[in-house]
Amino acid sequence: MATTANLTPPFKADVVGSLLRPQAILDARARHSKGEITRDQLWNIEREHIGEAVALQKGVGLRVCTDGEFHRRHWFMDFVERIEGVAFEGGLKTTFQTDDGAIEFAPPRVVTKRKLKRVRPLALDEFSDLAPIAKAAGLVAKQVMPSPTLLHFRSGRAGVDMKAYPDMAEYFSDLARVYREEIAALYAAGCRYVQIDETNFPFLCDPKLRDHARSIGEDPDTIQLTYAKLLNDVTRDRPADLRISMHMCRGNHESAWVASGGYEPVAEVAFGQIDVDAFFLEYDTERAGGFEPLRHLSGNKVAALGLVTSKKPALESRDALKRRIEEAAKFVPLERLALSPQCGFASTIGGNKLTVDDEKRKLELVVEVAREVWG
Repeated sequence: MATTANLTPPFKADVVGSLLRPQAILDARARHSKGEITRDQLWNIEREHIGEAVALQKGVGLRVCTDGEFHRRHWFMDFVERIEGVAFEGGLKTTFQTDDGAIEFAPPRVVTKRKLKRVRPLALDEFSDLAPIAKAAGLVAKQVMPSPTLLHFRSGRAGVDMKAYPDMAEYFSDLARVYREEIAALYAAGCRYVQIDETNFPFLCDPKLRDHARSIGEDPDTIQLTYAKLLNDVTRDRPADLRISMHMCRGNHESAWVASGGYEPVAEVAFGQIDVDAFFLEYDTERAGGFEPLRHLSGNKVAALGLVTSKKPALESRDALKRRIEEAAKFVPLERLALSPQCGFASTIGGNKLTVDDEKRKLELVVEVAREVWG
C-alpha cells in the first residue's frame, strides 16, 4: 500500500458531480412547470435537500462534496442560459447508446446572438448554498461548471452572430473572460476547487463525432488547439490555492452514452497542453480504450480514474479495480493517480437507472479502494 494520501484536491477518492435527485425535488420541478410554485420556491426546496447530498458524501468517507447539481435540470443548460448573449434554438438531435439499444435525445442547440457578458452569477448562487453546509460537515466544496467549448461545438461559426462577432478570436476571448469572471467570483466566495465538465475533447475521439466537427466547418485536429487555447485563457492567472480539474465525459443521460473511442486522438493536446490540475477520465468500459494515452499527462497533473461506473447498479470487483490502477501506474506514477466514479449519477434531471442505495455503495467502493491503494 502506498502512503500518498493527499490533503488538497483532487483527493485520492473523489466525486464527479451530480447525484440522484430526491423525489421531493422532482415533484417540485413538476409543480413549477405547471405554474403552481415560483422559481424562488423551487430553489428553496432544492436548497433544503442539499444537506442530504452532503451527508451522503460525508457518510461514505469522502473528503469532498458537491451539491449533487440539485439546483439544475440539466448539467449545462442552467449555467449557460445565464450568460448574456446566449440563446437556445431548436434541438441538436443526439443518439445516446445503451446496452439495450439507442435513445434519441435532443438537448438544445446553443447559439450566440449578442456580445457575451457575465451580467449575473452563473454558478455562484449554487456554491453559496453549498459552501456553509460543506463547511459544517468538514468537507471541501467542489463547484462544477460546463466547459465553454460546448457553446461553440454545438453550432460552430454558423451559430455565432456575424454582426456581434465578425472575428471569432474576439468571440473566444469574450467567452473566456465570462468564465474567468465567474471563477473569480467563486474564489472570492471561498471556492477553492472547480471542475470543468468537458465533452467535446472526448467526443473528438469518436469517428462519428469527428464528422460532426467537419459538418460545422472545423477540422477535428485543429479545433483541439483552438479549444485548448480557450480553456487556458479561462484558467490563466488563477490563484495558487485554487485547484481546477476537468472531467472528460462521453455523454451521460439515463444510463446512456454518446461517444466511444480511446483518448489517443486528443491526448497530446488535452493532457499535454490544457492547464488544469487534474483530469477526471471515464475508464469504466472498453469504450474508453487503454491507459497508454496517459503518457501525455504533463507536469504534475493528476489522472482521476473513473473506473466505477455511474450508469449501472452492479458493483465492481475491488481486486479488478486495483489491477486496473496498477495498469495505469505503468504510464503515470501512482502518486499522480486517483479514483472516482466514471461520471455523475444524474447529469439530466431523471438520473441514471440505479437507486440512491446503489449510488451510495458505488461511492463507498471508491473510498474503500482508494484507502487500500493509497493509504
